Amino acid sequence: MPGLEEIRANLVDRLREAKEQGQLDEVAAIEASLAAAEQKLTAMRDVSARHTTVHLGMPDFRTSARRLTSDPAGGY
Repeated sequence: MPGLEEIRANLVDRLREAKEQGQLDEVAAIEASLAAAEQKLTAMRDVSARHTTVHLGMPDFRTSARRLTSDPAGGY
């Protein structure tokens, strides 16, 4: 994501320069690239916001082990 943010910043600078120099065809091309970069950044932020770590805890096998060792019928 940092690389794409840098590209977006460069596009903003290039857009400003193209507007100052009156390069209308260049302005249109840069605006299209800028819109695509912003869409991609938004999608990346959405994905990273959805992927969070969930702590599941440690399994506790003591309950299962107790059942195996304390069988009143003399099983295990």
